[in-house]
Amino acid sequence: MDRVQYLEAKLILKPDRFTSVQSFRDFGKIVRRTAKRVGVDFIEDKNADLRPEIREIIFLDTPDFALYTNAFILRRRVSYVDGFPVGDPEIVFKFRHPDEQKAASLDVRPKIDGKYRIKFKAEALPLKDEVGGYRILYSHNCQFGLSQAHDRDKTSMATLDRVFPALAKLHRSGDDRVKLVNEGIVEEVLLPLGNLDFGKGVLAKCDIALWRTRGEHLPLVGEFAFPVKFDRKEDIAAKQKELAEQFYITLQREVAGWLALGVTKTAMVYRLKGAGAQSHE
Repeated sequence: MDRVQYLEAKLILKPDRFTSVQSFRDFGKIVRRTAKRVGVDFIEDKNADLRPEIREIIFLDTPDFALYTNAFILRRRVSYVDGFPVGDPEIVFKFRHPDEQKAASLDVRPKIDGKYRIKFKAEALPLKDEVGGYRILYSHNCQFGLSQAHDRDKTSMATLDRVFPALAKLHRSGDDRVKLVNEGIVEEVLLPLGNLDFGKGVLAKCDIALWRTRGEHLPLVGEFAFPVKFDRKEDIAAKQKELAEQFYITLQREVAGWLALGVTKTAMVYRLKGAGAQSHE
């Protein structure tokens, strides 16, 4: 649980170009062209011609953003099909930090009776102020369905401290509560694009997404992402690492005008009402 087993490479994008599903597919054409240019096989997803997936995301924090200021993120995600919610709402609790050892050493396991999953990811993002490089954030995640936690009062810090013992370090009053960050409800519009094949069994699904506020439909941010899963990062051959890096940096240059540097999707939600909380991102 404290060993990186995912690399998720992300490009955070300006939202103004994403005005229709066709604009998603147009971005996909650039991805396909760039992959071919650097020698990466691209296998189109059969769902790329269908309607995008819709998901609702909310972030929860104290009024003074105590979680985010201390590198914690708490969110809930609900999937929709034909306008109706489906499945168990997903709770994600994570500690995200540029220091791998700090992220690895924090125990994010929840105290619940039900099932949960732990993921430790390295997230690659472009440099904050220039195109053509990357920086790494380490994200130690816990995920479970809302039905797996049975506390009635789910928004008090007393409950959260008990469910997520890692939060005890914040020393918040048990009477404190979390609420919607900036009263924002995010609608995520996501389209799978295909699979990137870097060789030697290293495959990565890639997709494109737009985040906008529910109700006002205020566009917040776009994202292109591709995750690679592995048992041990040492098992990935040097050629595949080099190819993935080359593709990621080349794509940055191909879409330089689309890039929103120095931000993350979460940060955009925390900035909905102006200057956001200080973060470690």
